[in-house]
Amino acid sequence: MKLVRRAAVQAATATATATAALVALAVAGPLGLGTAQAEVPPDHALFLPEPALQGANDFSCKPTADKPNPVVLVHGFGATASENWYFFAPHLAAQGYCVFAKTYGQDPRYPSRGGVQPMERSAAELAAFVDEVLAATGAKKVDIVGHSEGAIMPRWYLKFLGGTKKVEHFVGWAGPNHGTDIQGITKLREFIPGWDAQMGSYCGPCPQFMPGSDFITRLNAGDETPGSTHYTVIVTKYDEIVTPYQTSFLEGAENIVLQEVDPMNWAGHGSMAADALTFDLTVKALQAHAH
Repeated sequence: MKLVRRAAVQAATATATATAALVALAVAGPLGLGTAQAEVPPDHALFLPEPALQGANDFSCKPTADKPNPVVLVHGFGATASENWYFFAPHLAAQGYCVFAKTYGQDPRYPSRGGVQPMERSAAELAAFVDEVLAATGAKKVDIVGHSEGAIMPRWYLKFLGGTKKVEHFVGWAGPNHGTDIQGITKLREFIPGWDAQMGSYCGPCPQFMPGSDFITRLNAGDETPGSTHYTVIVTKYDEIVTPYQTSFLEGAENIVLQEVDPMNWAGHGSMAADALTFDLTVKALQAHAH
């Protein structure tokens, strides 16, 4: 009995350690120190008042001839729209884009966090939000920019929910497109029976991020970049969460490594949300493929 109890404790400890690493994906954007309530969505901040999401969610915004597509921003795991896009949303808006973002995938058990539901469910939320943006703006298509989970979950929308007919360009920052080993920690799955079910019971997308998961296997089967949508992937070789960083690359996409553009760039996984080079490359990609 002592051996059984000891094994159970060890398994629980290992699971908690791995969970902590997965929860690190939540650092997909800066928390910010603003004191105003977020405009959309309402305040979901855990420790500090959530910063207002400036430059986004003006549903009276009308796209211009040179920027015909509204840009929908999709945050990462455990983040909120306001946190993840605190810097990038106003950056885009200042250049004349209609910008939209929402906190998706919420679980009532974690009221301050987004992106914690299974990604199929979050993709359906994204589909509804895109339709809302298109109806409000009168645009024919949107562009999507996503970070971390937001760089893989929208691919489900594109591939299985008709998104390629409504999305001109998808730019993904550091998405775990082929699963992340998180510096090798996910190998613990081999030693913990029922790992995926246990993790999934309180963290919907966590087992889906694992290499070889059913979600990733189905998502990558056949064409990784389906439809007429143009795909751009931007990664950093200093990513400490999505590892190896090459797991983000998609066949058929324009795959860009920050350090191949600027060897002195030191952005990590989370700090891409405040990185000027990431911003510049994203805007250039949107402009290059605007119709």
